[in-house]
Amino acid sequence: MLKLVTRTLIFCLFWQFSHAQVEQDCVNAIPICSNTPINGGADGYGIDDFNGAFSNGCFERQLSSGVIESNSAWYHFRTGASGQLGFNIGHSSDEDWDFVLYRASDCGNLGEPVRCNFWDNSDAKSFLGVGEDPTGDMNTIYYEDWLEVSPGEDYYLLINNFSNLNSGFSIQFTGNIWVTNPTDALDCSIVDNLLGAPIAACEGETITLDATSTGALSYEWYSDTGNGFQLISGATAASYSVTTSAQYRVVVTTAMETIVSDVQVGFNPVPVTESLVDEVFCHVPDMIFDLEEKNIEALGAQSPDDFVVSYHATQTNANLGIYPLLKQYPKGPGQETIYVRTTSLLNPDCFDASQSFVLDAIETPELTFSEEAVICESIGYIEIGETLPNPMYTYQWSTGQQTPTITVTEPGEYTLTATNSSSGSSCETSKTIVVGISTLPNIADVNVDVQDLRTNNIVTIITEGNTTNFEYRLDDGAYQTNNVFEGVTPGNHKVYLRDINGCGEIVDDIVVVGFLSTFSPNGDVLNETWRIEGLSELSSPIVTIYDRYGKLIKQMTEFDAGWDGSFNGKPLPSTDYWFKLSYVDENGIRVNAKYLQSHFSLVR
Repeated sequence: MLKLVTRTLIFCLFWQFSHAQVEQDCVNAIPICSNTPINGGADGYGIDDFNGAFSNGCFERQLSSGVIESNSAWYHFRTGASGQLGFNIGHSSDEDWDFVLYRASDCGNLGEPVRCNFWDNSDAKSFLGVGEDPTGDMNTIYYEDWLEVSPGEDYYLLINNFSNLNSGFSIQFTGNIWVTNPTDALDCSIVDNLLGAPIAACEGETITLDATSTGALSYEWYSDTGNGFQLISGATAASYSVTTSAQYRVVVTTAMETIVSDVQVGFNPVPVTESLVDEVFCHVPDMIFDLEEKNIEALGAQSPDDFVVSYHATQTNANLGIYPLLKQYPKGPGQETIYVRTTSLLNPDCFDASQSFVLDAIETPELTFSEEAVICESIGYIEIGETLPNPMYTYQWSTGQQTPTITVTEPGEYTLTATNSSSGSSCETSKTIVVGISTLPNIADVNVDVQDLRTNNIVTIITEGNTTNFEYRLDDGAYQTNNVFEGVTPGNHKVYLRDINGCGEIVDDIVVVGFLSTFSPNGDVLNETWRIEGLSELSSPIVTIYDRYGKLIKQMTEFDAGWDGSFNGKPLPSTDYWFKLSYVDENGIRVNAKYLQSHFSLVR
């Protein structure tokens, strides 16, 4: 994931030829400051700066040579502002470079290091330093924490080569201090040179060196590209324009003295961002687009070890190298242009932000209707599908119809496919709805669980067909999916039965009474009479008892004590008998009670 990039000023570059600034001793540390490129150079330790010490702070321990240093170079810089400061030391990935940083105003009294790193580079990395790895590696062990600096602080930086290979190094200063103070983050007053501090530039630029001096009689310009200084023919003016990397020297002759001044000028390659193809794809929720996959297109044949690719929301951000997008980019639906910046890792001022590409995330249709629907038998049809369609989509049913909704009269499975087409591509979603038929609820029976003459009964409503589609209610209670009601008191009750799909509701009256299923009028005092418990809850109840042939045996009201099992004073035989219960309903009409278990047994 690419983090927010702060402005990075390159103050160093790899030297393309054998000559390089090399300094072994702390007392002669090379002063560096803003716009100062420092290039590869470390050749022997010179004078032992640690006086034969076995170790120094967190730096490497003494070598077989008897000193801590192997191939070292010293640099000195002074802060000119407050803020977050870091640096990158770039080198060949097959070499082992280390560094130690001291905060000290006296080279002879360095004290303990404030930052250091001496890993053996077994990971073949190309950078170490303070702050953040410019390649975006967030787990590197070759970087130490940022420095928080104030103006006027002096630092000495020792860079040491511990490998047999020594092709040079570069130093780039980094950190937010370069955003707030791009020209004076480091104090350049420590650099005393007619031509000024070393200069970093990009290939294709022209750098003008100015040696104008009061009282100058003549100027001679020289360049050194690795074979010593050579006179530049015809270069006799006070200034000289250069376009190639070299060590440049001017010799200024006055009536009083001859001034010789050298300056290093380095030109870094400018990357070329290759064209990138537009990306068109179907959008899904919480989508992440991996921008890093576009790096190969942007770099082409250029090495990712030399250049880094970042992506930006605007051309301005890409030009300035600010606010890069996350490489794991959360992509919403719709089209947007992504602007690409390819930057030199050695010199962030060398970049190309000429290319862009389009991310077009076509919105994938979302179908919101339920996957189940029911045709009410009493109606005979139902409308199914997307009731709030998107006018930009096309719709296709498995039936062949091309409308967002259809009307169906038969049960079965129906599939709707919605398609969104854009930029020559299409994204589609399909959804199947299962349609069933729901019949009008009907009460087949009501079972009242009677044990002896209880006043609290269990009522079970028995329906016809699929009972899973029904809900039940007793009197003013709440609807429930269970068809059993407990603790029902004797009397007249209303039962409600409705279809959960809204296909209808029925209401019926039931009578709950308690009666003996068996009685035995044999003179033992137990169950001598047959009676019904709860008649007093009804209006004008009449109980009529019949034998198995339909002969009227007995008629009772709520005031009768019960039936003793006789007819006209004579005992009747043991057998089953039937009864009916009628009462006057709320409309004043005499009706027979429904769903009663209307028989009982006489046992002698």
